[in-house]
Amino acid sequence: QVQLVESGGGLVQPGGSLRLSCATSGRRLTTYILYWFRQAPGKEREFVGSIAWGGGGTDYADSVKGRFTISRDNAENVLYLQMDSLKPEDTAVYYCAVPAYGYWGQGTQVTVSS
Repeated sequence: QVQLVESGGGLVQPGGSLRLSCATSGRRLTTYILYWFRQAPGKEREFVGSIAWGGGGTDYADSVKGRFTISRDNAENVLYLQMDSLKPEDTAVYYCAVPAYGYWGQGTQVTVSS
């Protein structure tokens, strides 16, 4: 079992930055791929990016590539999502997850608005 708790969401102006955190606990994550998803009001949940915890390889949705960066702290078992150059269309609830095993956090709201 893996527990995931997101934090760091909030209100930010267009062009601004936020860093989301996902504190993990439970099983060791070395063999897992961890994901960030988001869901905007009235829309389906969509893939944002992922990271292989062991090797650190990352993948991003085209819509965030070059603006968002995923990283992890192996010692603290924390997953991060650094979001720069934010746009109003980035407004959503952001979730960290290991969907292959059904592990999801509760989500954190990000609102990009002037």
